[in-house]
Amino acid sequence: MAEFVVAAFYRFTSLPDFADYQAPLRETAEAGDVRGTILLAPEGLNGTIAGPRTGVDAVLKHLKSLPECAELDWKESYTDENPFLRMKVRLKKEIVTMGVTGIEPEKSHERYVEPDDWNKVISDPDTIVIDTRNDYEVSIGTFEGAINPNTTSFREFPEWFRKFREENQFKKIAMFCTGGIRCEKSTAFLRSEGVDDVVHLKGGILKYLENVPQDESLWRGECFVFDNRVSVGHDLAPGTYDMCHACRQPITEEDKTSEHYAPGVSCPHCHDKYSEEKRRAFAERQKQIELAKARGEMHLGAHQPGSKGSNN
Repeated sequence: MAEFVVAAFYRFTSLPDFADYQAPLRETAEAGDVRGTILLAPEGLNGTIAGPRTGVDAVLKHLKSLPECAELDWKESYTDENPFLRMKVRLKKEIVTMGVTGIEPEKSHERYVEPDDWNKVISDPDTIVIDTRNDYEVSIGTFEGAINPNTTSFREFPEWFRKFREENQFKKIAMFCTGGIRCEKSTAFLRSEGVDDVVHLKGGILKYLENVPQDESLWRGECFVFDNRVSVGHDLAPGTYDMCHACRQPITEEDKTSEHYAPGVSCPHCHDKYSEEKRRAFAERQKQIELAKARGEMHLGAHQPGSKGSNN
């Protein structure tokens, strides 16, 4: 069995004293040799952590002791190497940034669809299926027939939806994301906009890939994740994508044969997006990573996950 447990979780709940939980949570994680990132905000918590079984269990037990978190759910996978370099517990305004106030995502749980029921829901011709993730995530995999909003940030979703609603007629909406958090908040947003017949996939794509047999699946491609695995497939098996450590886009082996690909410096997605000064900085970072690797060490600039956002 793989040495490290990876646990991804979130919970929308009122945490007015969220800052008080930062230090004890970080101490619990570090004591168990657990790494990753946990976000705390007035609306709840969100994170992905990895470490030995005992350490991860200790952190999860600690999290479940927080107000209204006794029923905290999480998704587990396993890896031979810890995909995180350090432990961070951050205080934020939102655990997933949409930039819209006055919505109540903690009430969206009543609009869950279980993974085993998802195929039936999205096969209904009266249902519009929306992928709430960003364009670089959708580019490597999505559900059959899903609409891609072509957003580069979750903050763009409210504006996209308002325009979409003006231009389209629909009866029902079903939404999904990586682990559930963005589609849960999107559901709350749509309900605040007066859309009542809206549901979302419980546990997100990851739970679907874990629970639904591949021969019954309506998922096409791989699922982008925010750690060094880059992507996963059915049964959460490691995918085939690597990552450009300049722009953080998923890249294929074919992309690596491009004249625009330089490890750690550029890829076909970003070769014309950075200044020469920035490219020189990337090249120096890559040089230091390779020198550290030759010494058998891990450079802190190597494979740092999560810069694009949450894997939930």
